Amino acid sequence: MTPLETEITALKKELVSMWMLVQSQMNKAKEALVSFDKDLAREVLIKEKRVNSFELKIDRDCENIFALYCPVAVDLRFLLAALKINTNLERIGDIAAGIALYVVEAKENFDPKKLESTQLLRMYDESVNILIDTRMAFEKEDTALARSIFKRDDVLDEINEKAPVVIADLIRSDMDNVAEALYILSIIRKLERVGDQSKNIAEEIIFYVEAKILKHQESGKRMLEGEE
Repeated sequence: MTPLETEITALKKELVSMWMLVQSQMNKAKEALVSFDKDLAREVLIKEKRVNSFELKIDRDCENIFALYCPVAVDLRFLLAALKINTNLERIGDIAAGIALYVVEAKENFDPKKLESTQLLRMYDESVNILIDTRMAFEKEDTALARSIFKRDDVLDEINEKAPVVIADLIRSDMDNVAEALYILSIIRKLERVGDQSKNIAEEIIFYVEAKILKHQESGKRMLEGEE
């Protein structure tokens, strides 16, 4: 391999390592939530520093590659995508830490029936599965798998849209546990953002593999139709 190829291969491995850490953070935050394990939640908060360190190192590595090799074509697209994916992963790490913080702050265990009735647990599992599949799409450069993320994110959006009504019903039926209901609503909101971040990552995978920026296609289409 050329020196540039060696650097890009190492960068890709770094991103995958960060991905695995963020995935672990999400899983541990869920376990802490379900089992009301405050020690595990605190571990997630402590490891958030590792996620931040990964982000800073990957940013520096990208900057060094730009400075040393002036990459073009697919190498340039990969580096641009890597910078954005790095940011998206760090934000998902923040979300995991935010969920863990709720566990630390809560005074009582979360009611398993409420976690089920609000579809929070289903949403959590799907958000983690989507995160895993974006990593697989990245490692395999599989744009078909990346595109499948867009449709699967609809499930998270649907649960999020229904959440206010469901939470309002919970509050009316149990006025003594308003704080718990509000925590659940906040977690649902955070999980919806995990889907959004994963969708952004999927777009970047397609961009560097196919040189397409999907986010501009729809607006471009509308402009063309307007001209017609």
